[in-house]
Amino acid sequence: MSMNMKEVEELIVKTLEDSKARDIQVMDIKGISSFADLMIVATGTSTTHVKALGSHVEQAFKEAGEPPLGVEAGPQPDWVLVDLGNAIVHVMTEGARAHYALEKLWDIKAQTAAEQAAE
Repeated sequence: MSMNMKEVEELIVKTLEDSKARDIQVMDIKGISSFADLMIVATGTSTTHVKALGSHVEQAFKEAGEPPLGVEAGPQPDWVLVDLGNAIVHVMTEGARAHYALEKLWDIKAQTAAEQAAE
């Protein structure tokens, strides 16, 4: 079974929301990225929460039959990256998110999950 991008996005956002992630931003990066079509950035409240959020996304995709290509995180992660192929999920602590400012780095309009759902 292969999920389309809308299904991938919905599963990521639902998993993050169910796990109490904050400030979930969905960014369409196709056309400006050679490695993915979608980037989702979310904030966790602590390194423990960040690690748990990354694990929940990883588990959701394993259960959907679409295991991630990779998951990168340190032992006390302030940033976890889940590589789902066409979608990349970044879960960060507030401090790491402010420091790296991925939304500004990519210079694209990020939408909150709530804004996207309203469309």
